[in-house]
Amino acid sequence: MSYLDAASGAVVSHLSVDQRAGFIRRTYAHVAMAVAATAAFVALLIAVGAGPVLLSFIGGGMVNILIFMGLFIGAGILADRWARSETSTTMHYFALFGYAFVEAVVVTPAIFIAAAYKPAAIWDALLITSAMVAGLSWIAFTTKKDFSFMGPFLGMGMIIAFGVIIAGVIFGFNIGLFGTGAIILLAAGCVLYNTSNIIHHYKEHQHVAGALSLFASIALLFRFVLQFVMSFGED
Repeated sequence: MSYLDAASGAVVSHLSVDQRAGFIRRTYAHVAMAVAATAAFVALLIAVGAGPVLLSFIGGGMVNILIFMGLFIGAGILADRWARSETSTTMHYFALFGYAFVEAVVVTPAIFIAAAYKPAAIWDALLITSAMVAGLSWIAFTTKKDFSFMGPFLGMGMIIAFGVIIAGVIFGFNIGLFGTGAIILLAAGCVLYNTSNIIHHYKEHQHVAGALSLFASIALLFRFVLQFVMSFGED
């Protein structure tokens, strides 16, 4: 069967048990590859001295911060579109690993600060994020509930969250612990939503697209868990 023929394949929920299990294994393998790629990109960026450069760029004023956020949002939209392409598997992988690099650029300043002032926070954030993802995945897989109804609410929440962050940049206020905690809950909702979609709504050839969506929500969760942990002071 050609790739274009496969594009009309059945959604995951209509596949046999073995086919569903294979799709889920492929999807999570690609999530793991994206996480590993991001970690490697972060290590490379820090090794070549990009940490201070990125911090300096962010500290260069409101316009620079908005450019940084625009890169993150725009890359996410473009990567998702490419990952869902029905014409090229190469585009899928370019989207996944390209977005992993963008995530590395976005998180490197926070990792650089944490490594300098509170290195234990990085491991704490990794453990907390891993535990949350495991718990949310357990809910999705054991209840077998379709959480796609959460999509509009999460989308609105994301718009509000980024609006508040941008307003903070413009008007000079910090979202604080409460705001960070709210974004963590929002990101956790995205993990649950995307895990549910992997179980119920992707087609059998869309494992890279499913991996990208789940990876993006996990990366967002980690970024704000790290910020939350860092807010409790230095060692």
